[in-house]
Amino acid sequence: MFWIVGNGSSHRGQKAADRLAAAFPNAVMVPPVHASWLNQVEVYFSVVQRKVVSPNDFTDLTHVGDRLRAFEDRYNATAQQFQWKFTPPA
Repeated sequence: MFWIVGNGSSHRGQKAADRLAAAFPNAVMVPPVHASWLNQVEVYFSVVQRKVVSPNDFTDLTHVGDRLRAFEDRYNATAQQFQWKFTPPA
């Protein structure tokens, strides 16, 4: 399993990779070469913010959860795979 991490200082260096491997032996830490790797996650949460969370007119937390699950169902029904290639840095 590849674990893509951010550019935080706690994710840098061999010590960070060793900590991850000790906790999850089948995980490989992949630090981003460019911040754009994380942009897809940011795009998704931006869509959630615009289409699900705003306007903030929820009556309670159950309402929030219901709206998030409904969005997830619609999103998953229309999502399409893409070919992503990764070559780890040497």
